[in-house]
Amino acid sequence: MVNKLREKRLEKGISQVFISKKLGYKTPSWYANIEAGRNKISLENAKKIAEILEVPIEEISFTEKLHETCNLEG
Repeated sequence: MVNKLREKRLEKGISQVFISKKLGYKTPSWYANIEAGRNKISLENAKKIAEILEVPIEEISFTEKLHETCNLEG
């Protein structure tokens, strides 16, 4: 997920600050930590990021991680 997320953001010329503001984070470091794999992300924010980047959610590979999490809980 990490490399694809950063790659797609850079392809679109979008900054971490821009996405952070769209997600309602007070600082860009929270989003930077998502890209680095240090922070987990909610399904709601995964959908928002996919919309911002104008890609299907599957393209940035959130669904695999979310699916694994759901299987562990179920």
